[in-house]
Amino acid sequence: MREIPMLSIANLPTGLYIDGNWARPSQPRSFTVSDPATGESVAQVADAGLDDARAAVDAAAAALPAWRDTPPRTRAEVLRKVHLLMLERLEELARIITLENGKPLADSRAEIRYAAEFFRWYSEEACRNLGSVSQAPAGGYRILVQHQPIGVVALVTPWNFPSAMGARKIAPALAAGCTVLVKPASLTPLSMLALAGILAEAGVPDGVVNIVPTSRSGPLVDLWLHDPRVRLVSFTGSTEVGRILLKAAADQVLKTPMELGGNAPFLVLDDADVEAAVDGAMIAKMRNMGEACTAANRFYVGAGVYDAFVRAFAQRMREQKIGHGLDEANQVGSLIDAATRDKVEELVQDAVSRGAKVLCGGERLPGPGYFYPPTVLGDVPADSRVLSEEIFGPVAPIVRVASEDEMVELANGTEYGLAAYLYTRDLAKGLKLAERLEFGMVALNRGLVSDPAAPFGGVKQSGLGREGSWEGMQEYMETKYVSVQW
Repeated sequence: MREIPMLSIANLPTGLYIDGNWARPSQPRSFTVSDPATGESVAQVADAGLDDARAAVDAAAAALPAWRDTPPRTRAEVLRKVHLLMLERLEELARIITLENGKPLADSRAEIRYAAEFFRWYSEEACRNLGSVSQAPAGGYRILVQHQPIGVVALVTPWNFPSAMGARKIAPALAAGCTVLVKPASLTPLSMLALAGILAEAGVPDGVVNIVPTSRSGPLVDLWLHDPRVRLVSFTGSTEVGRILLKAAADQVLKTPMELGGNAPFLVLDDADVEAAVDGAMIAKMRNMGEACTAANRFYVGAGVYDAFVRAFAQRMREQKIGHGLDEANQVGSLIDAATRDKVEELVQDAVSRGAKVLCGGERLPGPGYFYPPTVLGDVPADSRVLSEEIFGPVAPIVRVASEDEMVELANGTEYGLAAYLYTRDLAKGLKLAERLEFGMVALNRGLVSDPAAPFGGVKQSGLGREGSWEGMQEYMETKYVSVQW
């Protein structure tokens, strides 16, 4: 692997961002953020405690009345400026993501564009908070319905898309008129801290957004969930952690939009365009090295096209260049940490022990960093763990399937229901099958499902509520009905 010079981020603030100021934690503690491709330290970040968490709530609660009453057009203009500033600083922000997360620069740039688009989308939605007036069926009075900001909201973001997942929550919350507490993932807090300066420059008032990194997430978030001033918690992460937060949120009866785990099937019907399906599979599997809840996790391929699909897909995966994400030549970066890489390796070994065939990859790479090569497994047995557990890595297990009905049954045979992918030349058939798939999102003949203009979310144990679209802003609203005597 080519040696990559470290990018200096000495000027990036690494304190707590509370009430518009960079603050030291109440207890003089910090934690290390490391480059997963080398294991070397990138930065020391302030480690918030419970007193700091309370201070953040104090600031958000104090800022709420003024921000809630700010005209929607004014809030919209602030969000539009955030969008423009993020694009102006795309290269700087992308390098920060690559250094703390490990993904290639091309993926990091795509993430910044995606993140910025949420601020543009919600700059437009901020002025579309429409209510209604109707005549009561019994007559004599009118029914007035309006939507008001829910208040102070707690946002808990993951490490796999450290900029985009924050933007997907912060933008609609600000558009709705809420004030925000953000707890970024301790593995990747730098992207959110970099965003703080942009928000302030764009005109977000002090206290409206508070960013509190910590290595002790559980106690800090629990404090927020039990503060009566906090009215919503939004979380993106594992279903296991989501269940814990849901139980805690019940004590204050908080609103709980959550995007949780996934086990996305990728269906290739016998009548599919194999070349197009392979193109889509590369996107659905290898975006962010497979470290995405929407990543294609298991592939069900019709027997008629199985050999052609597997041969072409394995070749494409084999050609991917692996190395440090700051090297423009590399297409596959490091996984986030040793635990993630070891889990991927364990799942592959389990599948092989049960009879799966390794068609490419299949063994961890030597040297520093948490690299694992793009791997394709053929004829994977049904009892393999890799088909039932979220992989979060560049591994594609493929199963040969005899019929479309069997394919749908296998696809639905999971507790998760976030995203699914389906390839067929017959659009009518594809739409009918999409209705049968028990997933919140279905990508038909394309390998990417995410779009700020579309409602993102899952069913079953993949989460609650939706992010993106007009529905994303409604999550941060309360509906109020006023009965008006006529």
